[in-house]
Amino acid sequence: MSAVPLVLDIKGNALDDGPGIRSVVFFKGCPLSCKWCHNPEGMSGQVEISYDRAQCVGARACIDVCPEGALSEQNPLFIDRGKCTLCFKCVDACPSAALSRVGEEISVTEAFNKLMRYKPFYDSSGGGVTLSGGEPTMHMEYASELLQKLKLAGVHTLLETCGLFPYESFMAHLYPYLDMIYFDIKIFDRDDHYRICGARNDVIRENFSRLQAQYARGGVEILAITPLVPGMTSDAGNMESIARFLKGENVTRARLMHYNPLWQDKCLRLGKPDKLPDEGRLRQWMPRREVLQCEAIFRAHGLTLV
Repeated sequence: MSAVPLVLDIKGNALDDGPGIRSVVFFKGCPLSCKWCHNPEGMSGQVEISYDRAQCVGARACIDVCPEGALSEQNPLFIDRGKCTLCFKCVDACPSAALSRVGEEISVTEAFNKLMRYKPFYDSSGGGVTLSGGEPTMHMEYASELLQKLKLAGVHTLLETCGLFPYESFMAHLYPYLDMIYFDIKIFDRDDHYRICGARNDVIRENFSRLQAQYARGGVEILAITPLVPGMTSDAGNMESIARFLKGENVTRARLMHYNPLWQDKCLRLGKPDKLPDEGRLRQWMPRREVLQCEAIFRAHGLTLV
């Protein structure tokens, strides 16, 4: 039995994480630290506490029960993370779910049973199960066990990945049980990738090339996903470089993921104001004209956007 990783959520009725109606298993932990991460609650592999001020009814039961005195209405972030020992007594006492635990251990069997409740929807819509995160490939053995169970049950499987993983282990543990891969290609320049995402992308690009070659030989379908982030990934030079790279790998289809600034609210709930950008553009939805400019670059290189 593999070690049990932390799972953020098992979300049913998902329509944006692959074909058909799907369930998505969100794992906790990621080898990258992208400055704009749309799921900042998935970056750390450790359990965390989230505080949603909009849900708070001011009952003060959490303050009364905290043994460390870590909660205070005078604290702009409410929780002093330096004092908090993650005992979760405040979460248990909260009557409005303003405080919540971020990450829980779920066994493969428990996850499988939850996912199989939705099998009639998978079957009727051409959907299935997507593993996402965070980064699922950080939990190879656990993910492999779950994928094998799903495949035996006739469920379509899809993996969403940042691409930073050991290739041989991936091929042994996950690849045989996948029907599709969504592979992030965020930033092409290796130094810019390090500056913005926390790691160079040599392994990511090599992994993509090898998986694309496998797909060309009849292997698992792979779709390149590029998130549009103002001033970071959406720069014309980066778009051009990625499009040329994909074309050189004989890619014909790709996807541009639209920017969503709501991740910043999640950072505040996790007590991470230092993750918030200074640049005003990152606090807004990306203007349609900029999205169209990015799309035009990809199309100019013969890429069909899906």
